[in-house]
Amino acid sequence: MASEPDSGRDGASDGASDDTSDGTVHGDRAPEAAAERPTARTSVWLDGKPAARGRRNDRTDAPSGLDRDRITSVSVRLLDTEGPAKFSMRRLAAELGVTAMSLYWYVDTKDDLLELALDSVYAEITGIAAPAPGPDWRERLRELAFQHRALLVRHHWVSPLVGKYLNIGPRSMEFSAAVQEAMRGTGLSPRGQAGAIAAVFQFVYGFGTVEGHFVQRCADAGLSQDAYFRRAMGAIREQPGLESAFANAEEMTASRGSGTVEDLRERDFAFALELLVAGIEAMRDRE
Repeated sequence: MASEPDSGRDGASDGASDDTSDGTVHGDRAPEAAAERPTARTSVWLDGKPAARGRRNDRTDAPSGLDRDRITSVSVRLLDTEGPAKFSMRRLAAELGVTAMSLYWYVDTKDDLLELALDSVYAEITGIAAPAPGPDWRERLRELAFQHRALLVRHHWVSPLVGKYLNIGPRSMEFSAAVQEAMRGTGLSPRGQAGAIAAVFQFVYGFGTVEGHFVQRCADAGLSQDAYFRRAMGAIREQPGLESAFANAEEMTASRGSGTVEDLRERDFAFALELLVAGIEAMRDRE
């Protein structure tokens, strides 16, 4: 079983102190060992480990009933229900009915697990391989944008992990390839395509992240989205210093028509996406 950096194991520490600037070593470590520094972690996808479902070892006491797919699936479920802050190897092991050390037959660190979970949910984005000839780039871009937003809302823990890890797993890379293929159909130059991808999917990321956190906040409060919104707006109206600041916002909300909070948000997302599509078309004509 491979050893794990201190940053990955829950609460792990070897208790040894560092060497000083004059070369003196505290504790019982040799100068050579004290001078060593851990290499920066890159990604679980860069060391070949995901190709194996478990570790091969001369020992025969690997935990039965476990494999990497099952561990990843339960990790996703825990992250959905409890969020990344409460996620730990010990919590996962308890859910699986095994010891925490059993998990290290399959992964080296908690970061490995989070990366595996992150990539696995990208399998929920359907229709990645577009049939040839592919659909119109506008239709394709809308489809990918709506599905990516839905993923961020469904799994509210995904957005912070996307910023933390390289996100280069096979499913994520398939999604990225589909986005790039759609952008190639726009007629923009390669430089323009890169900018367009940033504009569209940074928007999707921001919109989906805020929406996902709002949905989770409503669930934590035990309220529907409409009930939570009404309660929040009612509290704002009771504050003289805030009421005038939100007057224009209420006017805009009224102008968007009737419907639930979800309906209004759906219309806002669709309209904003069309603005981006129109901007791509305009920039293509200017190049």
